[in-house]
Amino acid sequence: MSLFDKNNWKLSPFSKREKIHTEVFENSEEASKLIAKEIAQTIREKETKGKLCVLGLATGSSPLGVYKELIRLHKEESLSFKNVVSFNLDEYYPIQPNELQSYVRFMHEQLFDYIDIKPENIHIPDGTISKDKILEYCNNYEKKIAKFGGIDLQLLGIGRTGHVGFNEPGSSADSTTRLINLDHITRVDAASDFYGEESVPIKAITMGVGTILSAKRIILMAWGEGKSEIIKKTIEGDIVSHVPATILQKHPNTTFILDIGAAAELSRIATPWILGPVEWDEQTIKRAVIWLSKTLKKPILKLTDREYSNHGMSDLIIEDGPAYNINIKIFNLLQHTITGWPGGKPNVDDSNRPERANPAKKRVIIFSPHPDDDVISMGGTFIRLVDQGHEVHVAYQTSGNIAVFDDDVIRFADFAVDIEKNIGLKMNDGEESLYHRVKQSIKNKHKGEVDSDEILLIKGLIRRSEARAGCRYVGIPDNHIHFLDLPFYETGVVKKKPISPEDIKITLDLIKKIKPHQIYVAGDLSDPHGTHRVCLSIIYQALDLLKNEDFIKDCWVWVYRGAWQEWPIDEIEMAIPLSPEELLRKRKAIFKHQSQKDSALFPGNDEREFWIRAEDRNKNTADTYNKLGLAEYEAMEAFKRYHFIK
Repeated sequence: MSLFDKNNWKLSPFSKREKIHTEVFENSEEASKLIAKEIAQTIREKETKGKLCVLGLATGSSPLGVYKELIRLHKEESLSFKNVVSFNLDEYYPIQPNELQSYVRFMHEQLFDYIDIKPENIHIPDGTISKDKILEYCNNYEKKIAKFGGIDLQLLGIGRTGHVGFNEPGSSADSTTRLINLDHITRVDAASDFYGEESVPIKAITMGVGTILSAKRIILMAWGEGKSEIIKKTIEGDIVSHVPATILQKHPNTTFILDIGAAAELSRIATPWILGPVEWDEQTIKRAVIWLSKTLKKPILKLTDREYSNHGMSDLIIEDGPAYNINIKIFNLLQHTITGWPGGKPNVDDSNRPERANPAKKRVIIFSPHPDDDVISMGGTFIRLVDQGHEVHVAYQTSGNIAVFDDDVIRFADFAVDIEKNIGLKMNDGEESLYHRVKQSIKNKHKGEVDSDEILLIKGLIRRSEARAGCRYVGIPDNHIHFLDLPFYETGVVKKKPISPEDIKITLDLIKKIKPHQIYVAGDLSDPHGTHRVCLSIIYQALDLLKNEDFIKDCWVWVYRGAWQEWPIDEIEMAIPLSPEELLRKRKAIFKHQSQKDSALFPGNDEREFWIRAEDRNKNTADTYNKLGLAEYEAMEAFKRYHFIK
């Protein structure tokens, strides 16, 4: 029995555009626990009947919270998996089971090694099977599923192409387990796990769409803003072969479980007023008016009563109208977000400004998850804060050492040898030269293998030197540059360790030492590698521990985006306009990060260089403000204030 109430969903006017039962949660942690609870309930119900429970399992980042909770239920609440038979969705081909990227290894590290499932009941597609035997192997995989009575509960994630498992666009509704060619977008998205797209296998073995549809119960999870576009297409769009997940609309017992980020584009979240009556608080009015202005391509101050009424907002006109009054109110709210003084403008009335006038000179910490996020995402504001005389500190939370090409390490090692020869500095330990050790180590490294400690150190030092160069260009002294090297990151691979007390302590100690009036943090939760999300959580946990400190009561926290996404206009609380000259200065600061220039090792799903992404986003924000009827600027950096509980 499902823990998610389908009846309430059916009866709600706000779900009438949704063709699949969908539940939205505030965060993925809460949602993952409920999914795990349903899985546990299914296992126990089968156990009481003396039957096996057949689970279809997924890999990737989406199910991690579910597996973590299942392990907890096993250890703390006696949930047994002895009656469980598992079938995994897919596996790369070819791949060895012990490779870092293998789903065999993933499943054991994330679940199987911590529960009491019988080894013979674990089934994961074999990435080592010879090509001439794949067809027979896939047919046997189907027969094994049928032998156990079919899948009782199938867990799914979703890819940017709309693939489920590795069923890429064009997969038919009756497809079964097979070898498939991976879509280019899928390979790009997997590139970070394989240290570059060129190392990602071009094929995979996957359960078919038909195999998935034969499951008695399906739960699909999606977390984060990066999934919102494909989620909308899947849930509200038509069934189309180029979005395989839409075929799940045919399944009578499927539930999509989303966090608020993944659900952001659904009509019930993005435009609820077109579906039914809403409570018109200030934020909803602001969002609706901006939406109407953009939809009609008219400045806010030109919107009319009739246009409000024709777009599901007649009750707003009745309650708060006429349109002229609403337009003026929202126009002024947007106008008040714009300031050229991110640290507050001294000696002025600050009642309609986003930042306080006092103290006139503030202590500021800019937290940067990687050693370039500061200048990429808020470089213009960084420059403005320094130019306006504030005491600015930058805290680089991680070393960024996995995001450096091997060629750069060899180049720097070669440079170190030349320094030794020409200046007489001692650069080796009396054995072979640093250059030869590095070159040999990289030569002997297999694709996707972890670097040696020495090479990771060099890569980290490369990122440090670039970060210092960027800060010096902006104009802050070396003693205001802080490298935290948070332990959770230092694994040498994309997969990171859980947050530890030490991560929080390092962060907390720096905040206590500086006692800032302003803190800037990265809120790019669409970062595909998850580092931004973890870094943000660490800061929030540190702030929670500091909430009773006197200095925190006068500390404002501003959240920036820019590398992967931007704030929606209705959520922006401070917008910093940039002139063409300031945008050029920001670009030059980004260029100091040479190892990330031209081609970053982990570009994510956007192949443009980071400086181009940042400029385009900043220009788009300014252009949107202008089209809404506000002043025209070259570019804008945007921030949202975080109101932590004190």
